[in-house]
Amino acid sequence: MPQIKKIALISHGCAKNLVDSELILGFLAENGYSISLDETDADIVIINTCSFIHDAEKESVDSILEMINEGKKVIIAGCLAQKHGKELKSAIPEISALVGTTDFTQLVNVIKAIDGGEEYIEIISENPEYIYPENIQRQQITMGSSSYIKIADGCNYRCGYCIIPYLRGDYRSRKMEDIISEAKSLVKKGVTEIILIAQDTTGYGVDIYKKPMLPELLKELNKIENLGWIRIMYAYPTQMTDELLDTIAECDKVVKYVDIPLQHSHPEMLKRMNRPSFDYRPMIENIRKRIPNVAIRTAFIVGYPGETEEEFEHLYNFVKEMKFNKMGVFEYSREKGTPSYEMKPQISKKIMHSRYKKLMELQQKISREVNEGFIGKTIPCIIENFTDDGYVTARSQNDAPEVDGIVYIKTDEPLVPGDIENIKIIDCDDYDLVGELK
Repeated sequence: MPQIKKIALISHGCAKNLVDSELILGFLAENGYSISLDETDADIVIINTCSFIHDAEKESVDSILEMINEGKKVIIAGCLAQKHGKELKSAIPEISALVGTTDFTQLVNVIKAIDGGEEYIEIISENPEYIYPENIQRQQITMGSSSYIKIADGCNYRCGYCIIPYLRGDYRSRKMEDIISEAKSLVKKGVTEIILIAQDTTGYGVDIYKKPMLPELLKELNKIENLGWIRIMYAYPTQMTDELLDTIAECDKVVKYVDIPLQHSHPEMLKRMNRPSFDYRPMIENIRKRIPNVAIRTAFIVGYPGETEEEFEHLYNFVKEMKFNKMGVFEYSREKGTPSYEMKPQISKKIMHSRYKKLMELQQKISREVNEGFIGKTIPCIIENFTDDGYVTARSQNDAPEVDGIVYIKTDEPLVPGDIENIKIIDCDDYDLVGELK
């Protein structure tokens, strides 16, 4: 048995990283290690890091330094280790191990080596290739009404601002039967909503089935008894086929919600970003035509190198016209290793932030209008939690966890997290709704 008493894990970054963290915990549990999410009483701390943008890197580095200052043996896993490798070890020599994005299955061996007296171990694949470890039972960090299922990892696109393909390799889908089996297992544990994630969910299956298989996967998942909702995140513009849209519309458990990060609207900007460059309006109109009452979430980048005032105004007017239900805006982050790092001219932070603020102020008004349209309507909501001031928190089909709004319900009824209830909307603010039990 291991000599090390306890191992803690700190997880940073996106939902895709969260699934990797849960798989890491599964590996550790299977090998007899005692696991804690409280790092204060652990001998070793594994930090699963994010390196998507500078702010995410800083958050990960702050965690590393904090744990080292507390005298822990620290293993750095994930994107930061893959991106910086020896450079990171030189900067923080106290690190005990570096493990790359697709090497986390080796963590048990790394811990055994540290347990045996090794001062430093480094396992980072030069050419990452993500293979989902189907034989491992995820140890879920967040068990609630919703759970993520990673249907693929890696990416075949090479967007100008994005480091992910270089850190995680090319796109690799999981087999459909494995995804369905995992979904059934989650439902048996009490999960009401499953959320499908990948760098690009709409590309699912092309590598192993030789054609996009997301519509087929949705139809199979829709058959699972006692499953409430199925949500799809991270769609890609060129993959919004009529077949996929019709499947979303027809499957009663698939929420009428499309998450499709567009990044920009101006054709020249899209070309510089190495994104699909076409007029997105007909595509959005087609989504709304084929899926009645659909909520569309998108995201944009402002301040990408070379963005002119005219190109930003094009984006502003596009948002004003399209009236997206949900929208995120990101200020461009200059990342080494991406095609855009050397592009000129780089936009000043002041201009970037001004454009960010202007776009978000516009969306705030649009979001308010959208929310006011729900007042007086009754909509299904998934019960999530309870607030200290007597409200029940829930989410509508239009709201993904953590990124979208909340429905606040004032009630004395004993509502159960995970149940789907009909809620009459009686009030709203810019981003959230207020309702009562129907």
